[in-house]
Amino acid sequence: MRTSPSYTASYRIQLNESTTTIAHVVDAVAELDAQVKGLDVAESDRGHIVLDLTCDMRNSEHRRRVRERLAALPGVSVDSVADQTFLAHVGGKIEVAPKSPIRNRDDLSRVYTPGVARVCTAIHDAPAKAHLLTIKANTVAVVSDGTAVLGLGDIGPEAALPVMEGKAVLFKQFADVDAWPVVLNTKDTEEIIAVVKAIAPGYGGINLEDISAPRCFEIEERLRAELDIPVFHDDQHGTAIVTLAALINALTLVGKKIEDVRIVVSGVGAAGSAIIKLLQAHGATDIVGYGRSGALNRNEVEGMHPSRRWLAENTNPRCVSGSLKDGVAGADVFIGVSQANILDGDDIATMADDAIVFAMANPTPEVDPIAAATHAAIVATGRSDFPNQINNVLAFPGLFRGLLDAKVREITTELLRVAGVAIASVISPDELSPNYIIPGVFDERVAPAVSSAVRRAVRDLPHIDIPVQEGLTTER
Repeated sequence: MRTSPSYTASYRIQLNESTTTIAHVVDAVAELDAQVKGLDVAESDRGHIVLDLTCDMRNSEHRRRVRERLAALPGVSVDSVADQTFLAHVGGKIEVAPKSPIRNRDDLSRVYTPGVARVCTAIHDAPAKAHLLTIKANTVAVVSDGTAVLGLGDIGPEAALPVMEGKAVLFKQFADVDAWPVVLNTKDTEEIIAVVKAIAPGYGGINLEDISAPRCFEIEERLRAELDIPVFHDDQHGTAIVTLAALINALTLVGKKIEDVRIVVSGVGAAGSAIIKLLQAHGATDIVGYGRSGALNRNEVEGMHPSRRWLAENTNPRCVSGSLKDGVAGADVFIGVSQANILDGDDIATMADDAIVFAMANPTPEVDPIAAATHAAIVATGRSDFPNQINNVLAFPGLFRGLLDAKVREITTELLRVAGVAIASVISPDELSPNYIIPGVFDERVAPAVSSAVRRAVRDLPHIDIPVQEGLTTER
């Protein structure tokens, strides 16, 4: 296992240089394969040094072993160990800040009482003005029940909160969208729907996050039908958008067309279902989805959940049956959103020439990326330590920026598709390479490209007409 910035630790060390040198300290850490990132002298007094040593580790056990090794050195004592990841979360990662300063009584009378009553009355008379005169125009609720968090599963709302805070940070960082975590202490579908509907007046959009399948399908479908603001389940559609973007560029590189290729998708839950539907919307005709029991097939649908039955009846045109290992033989594209190590390099070797492999299970992909690259023309993962990271942060900030700016009421499949095309288009044909089919997460071109594409795509859709001047000058 590699070291990771997720396990960065800083050691505060007391060091007697007459007994042990700084070089000895560095050597001791290197022997345990920790990666030194920083070495700073905090204090020095006649050969007695206070040293801050920062290293990347593999895991928590690795961090403890390094501390023990340092403490065993003569003339060395370890005063403290600071886990940088935990420090980044102390007190939470987001805060509320006022946009209008309150410096005197006049400011107070305009921002709050009595002046605020005029604005309240104006919105009461014309509710659409809330998009102009409140935070609604730029605020998204990040809603989760904590039942399907990252690779952790059902860990509950409190434990899910750091992830939702992180999502809010990404919204702000990449698209200047104000997002707020809303974690719910219920797994009941009807209660979740009722709560989201109840809080919806304060938000311009709803981002559903880490809600387990198949409940997530009904929750999203019902909220989309019953709310007049966009509802987006990122685990489904964010993953699908970025997958489409990566596949567009990968197919360009290998000279294949989406309507001609055979695509295998491992995992037919939230992400897999959305990926299949979006690839079909972009022209894919031969997709076979694989669950734990093998290929989904229209001839074997008895007792299936409606969402899975739809996939069985609308994919797999050749009525393939059998295991995933059988299914990848001869396939042009493998897309994995399932579980670790279910394929090996030999399986990838059975795929068609110039095969494309997207192994996106986290933290461990469906097939070892290095083994896959031995046989496939292009390999992508969900990890940041391999080329071609398929990361949802490329999609949701720019998508919501466009949705909020265009005052979209409903997200259509076409909006999702154009978002994927926009991400793909950020990389020019001259830039494309097997190790660069998708922009990096810090590419500043991505969010503006996605938001612009969304705004262009919704010009003919119903939108909220806000009379700006009237909203600003209404007399009350």
